[in-house]
Amino acid sequence: MKGLQLISLLLIGSIFALTGLRQFFVSPLQGAVLNLLWFLAQVLPLLFLLPGILRLRARAYFFAAMVSMLYFIHGILLTIMPDSRAMGLWEVGLAMLLVLVGSIGTRQLGGLKAAQ
Repeated sequence: MKGLQLISLLLIGSIFALTGLRQFFVSPLQGAVLNLLWFLAQVLPLLFLLPGILRLRARAYFFAAMVSMLYFIHGILLTIMPDSRAMGLWEVGLAMLLVLVGSIGTRQLGGLKAAQ
C-alpha cells in the first residue's frame, strides 16, 4: 500500500507543478495577487486530499479519483487550443493515472463502507 501512496503523492505533486508552471510561466494573469489567488483556487482540491492520502484513508483515494476529473476536463479544454496542446495532454494523462490509482486505492483499502 505504501507504493500506491507514493504514486498518488507523485501524481498529485505533478499536477500541482504542472498547474503552477502553466499559471506562473506559460499563461499568467495580469496581476500578481490575482494570479496567486487563481492558482490557489486551482490547487486547493489537491491540497485537501493530502492528509487522507498520507493516512491511507479509502475516502481520500475515492475523492482523489473524483477531483482528478476536474483536471481531466481542464486538460481536454487545453488540448483543443493549439498553443497549449502539450500542457493539456500532460494534464489529461496525469489526471487519468490519478483516477486509476484512486480507484485501486479505494478498492484495496476496503471501499467506502470501511471508511465511514
